[in-house]
Amino acid sequence: MIKHSASVRALALSASALSLAFTGQASAQEAAEQSGGIAEIVVTAQKVAENVQDVPIAITAITADRLESSGVVSLEGLTQLVPSVTFRKGTTSANSAIVMRGVGTITFSVAAEPSVSTVVDGVVLSRSGQAFMDLVDIERLEVMRGPQGTLFGKNASAGLVSMISKGGTDTLQGEVRAEYFEDEEYRLRAAVSGPLGEGLSARVTGFYGSYDGNITNVFGGRNNTVNGYEHYGARGIIDYENGTSKFRLIADYFKANDDCCADVTTVSRGATLDAELGLPGGVAQGVNQRFVNHNIVTQTKDRQWSLTATGDFDVFESHSLSVVAGYRNWQNEEIREGDFLPRAIVGTGELHDNGEVRTQQLSLEVRLASDQTQPFFYQVGAFVWGSDNQQDFTRRNITCTTSTLPVAASGATPCNTADTVNTLFPTATSFSDVQSRNYAVFGQATYRLSDMFALTGGLRWTKDDLDYTHTRAPAVNATNGLPASGPGTNGNPAGGTLATGGNGTNTSAGSSSNDNISGRAVLQFTPSDDVMLYGSYTRGYKGPAFNVFFNHTAPTNAVPIDEETSDAFEIGIKSQFLDNRVQFNASAFTVTYNGFQANNFVLLNGAVVSNLTNAGSVRSQGFEADLLAVPMDGLTLRASAAYADATVRRFNPNPSTNAPDARNGTRLPLAPKFTYTLGGSYERDLGGFKIYLDTDFRHVSKQFSDLGEAGPIDAYGIWNAGIGFSDAEDNYRLTFLARNITDKAYALLNVSAGQRLQIPRDADRYFGVSLRAKFK
Repeated sequence: MIKHSASVRALALSASALSLAFTGQASAQEAAEQSGGIAEIVVTAQKVAENVQDVPIAITAITADRLESSGVVSLEGLTQLVPSVTFRKGTTSANSAIVMRGVGTITFSVAAEPSVSTVVDGVVLSRSGQAFMDLVDIERLEVMRGPQGTLFGKNASAGLVSMISKGGTDTLQGEVRAEYFEDEEYRLRAAVSGPLGEGLSARVTGFYGSYDGNITNVFGGRNNTVNGYEHYGARGIIDYENGTSKFRLIADYFKANDDCCADVTTVSRGATLDAELGLPGGVAQGVNQRFVNHNIVTQTKDRQWSLTATGDFDVFESHSLSVVAGYRNWQNEEIREGDFLPRAIVGTGELHDNGEVRTQQLSLEVRLASDQTQPFFYQVGAFVWGSDNQQDFTRRNITCTTSTLPVAASGATPCNTADTVNTLFPTATSFSDVQSRNYAVFGQATYRLSDMFALTGGLRWTKDDLDYTHTRAPAVNATNGLPASGPGTNGNPAGGTLATGGNGTNTSAGSSSNDNISGRAVLQFTPSDDVMLYGSYTRGYKGPAFNVFFNHTAPTNAVPIDEETSDAFEIGIKSQFLDNRVQFNASAFTVTYNGFQANNFVLLNGAVVSNLTNAGSVRSQGFEADLLAVPMDGLTLRASAAYADATVRRFNPNPSTNAPDARNGTRLPLAPKFTYTLGGSYERDLGGFKIYLDTDFRHVSKQFSDLGEAGPIDAYGIWNAGIGFSDAEDNYRLTFLARNITDKAYALLNVSAGQRLQIPRDADRYFGVSLRAKFK
């Protein structure tokens, strides 16, 4: 791999030290206004424009400048900025998920929704995987913690992330950004915006990024680097405004070709398998392992395009009518190494997966809002949403109990793939077709009893219709079509065997329909212009599901997984002090989830597979605090902390024995109890040019990968920093970046007691440089 020169590395280390000393680079979110205070951020967390400090919700608003200064380019990096958020990294984006306050849905089923909703320009996404694209020309991110079902509805029982795009401009403007990081990572982005006519403007953005990867595959002695990516895409936006109406049309395209994400083996699998792997330095290196020996490269490929149309119209003299319509088309392909070995050997079979998910969704929302400046104001709306999801999946095995080949140097006997008598090729293919429909009407009203007190109440009626058809025949030997089971496959058809209560066919089908009433009530107390306190109760909801995935077998999996509901109580304070130079926000919460939809990992013929279920009741309770200070012009200090005790209250007992489950009282997966971030920014004019310094440190306490406190992940802390230089007008800026300065190795996921670890990019120290040019 090509590394930076010694001089560049030294400069980057110097940048790190300077950044720590001066604590950081200012962003628009945090920059002092001319008065020396903290700039106001306007958000739409309640579907209307409001100052974030006036919204009675635990919300973090992240501006484009803050994303830039922190180096966050996708939702995966959100964990660096919001302590309450963790991320479940799967082998493909379709299997990845956002977790908030310790709660999130982890599932491979195409007939289940996430608990943390993702919204792009007002359009709710069907699946979490659709959101893990590059953050291109984002004006701001709004991270809302706790149930958000009253106004946002769809799959927001634990929280919501809303992304809002930059639009057109009244003057011609442009920006080009080029970045390089160690290990051959390149990013290029360009945008241009300007007027097209009276009241008409546009913005066009294009981007490209590539990265070799952080894991070396030694298979066949080729030493290829994997766990990298290649992303590219474009977005176009047209805005029109005539004084009483606003229109926006957005079209985008995104493509990803990633050789990600290879599971590394970090504990001994026995002397023979360890020798088969033949990894440099051995197997048992824990989180420091950076080698695999796989005869197929795990890959994920995404293609997504979308159309969004929004409109806001002044009606009835004092009301605003808003319309949001969206269409999204997403295709995800997964190629997965499932046995994590270079070949099949006697007693240990080969498992390779290939899956393709195709999702189309169409949604429409219409809202009517009254004048927000009046003592009593309200909004009402209707929502309709449809999603069609299809999945093709094939699992291919190679197994043998004896072989005509000689014993290898490792002590293992390879299966002879040319010997179709002693070597079997168990193969099974499935097709899943899922239709989801959601209808809702909702309303929320606020009454200001006085200058100090306000009451807010809201309700949402939701109807969910869910239908699925799943086809899969029993596994067969690919060479002769005779029944043959292997790792992760079985002899049952999708409809289940007659002996187990199934219908004996290769097809299983089912449907579920559900109604729900959710809502919220809030009391606000504003004793002064700079302090607001609130207390709220929120009823959250997530619709029913089915466990539709490759190993789906009726009748067990054909039983609908009931709705997930949440009851949340929260109190909070939002405050500003010292002429708006200090901002302190905090909240305390307790949320109980009933019918919690969770993934169980179980063994099937020696392979780990998943099984979605209504696990029972869980609770998350804790607090969050954010401190922002501008003690002097140009200097910004940041501190955030989140404590969440997310545990299983009562796991549903085994239906056969009615025995209590051992997971009662255990912590939820990917739910660290305590996370905090510390950082700062400093900007100074040095006469003719400016200097920008930035640093952040994030600490994450111990957590677990799976239910039952399986797959422990040790605590870790990551320190990042950067130093930048620009001309006086900041038209040109050069920034040197350092990531994971202390070179702290860690894992995002630990499956099968260390036999499968997910090692992220920033588990190693690396350096980079960014050049940005603007014109206007």
